[in-house]
Amino acid sequence: MTIKHFGPTKLDAALVPEIARKWGTPLYLHDQEFIENSCEQLLSMPNPFGLHVRYAMKANSDRTVLRVVTNKGLDLDCSSLNEAARAHTAGIPYCRMMLTTQEVPTGDERVELERMIRAGLKYNVCSVTQFRLIADFAKEAGIELSIRVHPGTSGGGESQTRDTGSEYSCFGVHLNDVPTVKAMADQLGLHFTQVHVHIGSGGAPEKWRENIDRELGFVRDLFPDAVRVSFGGGLKVARMPGEKQADIAELGAYAAQRVAEFKETTGRELKMEIEPGTFVVANSGHIITRIIDKKLTNEMNFLIVDGGMELLTRPLLYGSKHPITIIRQDGTLLSSEYDSIPSAGTKPFGIVGRCCESGDSVRLDGDGTIVPVLIAEPEIGDYVVIGGTGAYSESMSPENYNSHRKPPAVMKTRSGELVLIRQKQPLEQIFQNELDVEL
Repeated sequence: MTIKHFGPTKLDAALVPEIARKWGTPLYLHDQEFIENSCEQLLSMPNPFGLHVRYAMKANSDRTVLRVVTNKGLDLDCSSLNEAARAHTAGIPYCRMMLTTQEVPTGDERVELERMIRAGLKYNVCSVTQFRLIADFAKEAGIELSIRVHPGTSGGGESQTRDTGSEYSCFGVHLNDVPTVKAMADQLGLHFTQVHVHIGSGGAPEKWRENIDRELGFVRDLFPDAVRVSFGGGLKVARMPGEKQADIAELGAYAAQRVAEFKETTGRELKMEIEPGTFVVANSGHIITRIIDKKLTNEMNFLIVDGGMELLTRPLLYGSKHPITIIRQDGTLLSSEYDSIPSAGTKPFGIVGRCCESGDSVRLDGDGTIVPVLIAEPEIGDYVVIGGTGAYSESMSPENYNSHRKPPAVMKTRSGELVLIRQKQPLEQIFQNELDVEL
């Protein structure tokens, strides 16, 4: 039986034991067709004067994923020098990347940054300090810059930890400081040809629309040289039943209308840019784990699986929910939150990992307390599949906590072939950089 997804990617339950036998558990599983379809959907977003889509590679930085995304026509948004270097080793040229970072590179890192920029990397100024340090080089090299503006308003997401636009976040040049940066740029003859705002991830569509209006306002008033406007990413995806996914066509239509109106009132044509990450890959991914133990307290039944917070920290960090599917060792679908299978005979289980950490669970409330999941009772050796894990799972996992090794990753290709795209981490990699020191 096929597991239905809201994205929707589909996984044949019978494949799970086959994958587990071949590569073991736990492991990450990705779906090429879903990723490519997501890219196509984004590239079709309405726009009046052109659209540029960048993939926020921090969502999933695996080289195979990067190649799938860039082969479909998306460029990259990088959050660090190392991300840019990593993408380059995957064969992606720097001219297809923009660096938007909190880093302030000096010394060898500054030399590396300049080398990347000369090779085509676009630099997005995110602070007054960054501008001061890059200004002379930009002038000497004749480089046009982008600027990330901190708008001072929330993105309306479900977690404060994913809000990047309010006064309690520090991303970008605050609107109060923009006149100072602009004055310095004007004095040096430098031009900001792109303006960028990202207000957070998973926010409400109305907040995204408000951001468009706000950003176009200060582009009109403060940035006469801008020819491109980036509305950021953070497009909401639906992982769980009842969640509503961002309507790309509707949001694009609104943005296109406002950009067209901007042309009517100013005479300036602006190319639109967006930089989604989650929308591209979140629902392409599963984590396949195996039940290794069952325990009972006076308050809760527990299933212990062989992969938890060291593979997926989103429940612990954000209180995020991911759909759970239970599959028998013979490939029979036993229980699924996607389809409410079965509708009767379910039992509450706290599903936890093997880390020595009370927050190691796939379902937590706002206080960090384990929330049981209603499922048909499985046996030791059956599989727990965690959905919606293609984004911000393996890329941000504390993989060596309790000295657990990073698990393998598998890609289901468009043709249906299963391909290993990352090997299981060798044990010696955990401690290979440690030094024997006599004390």
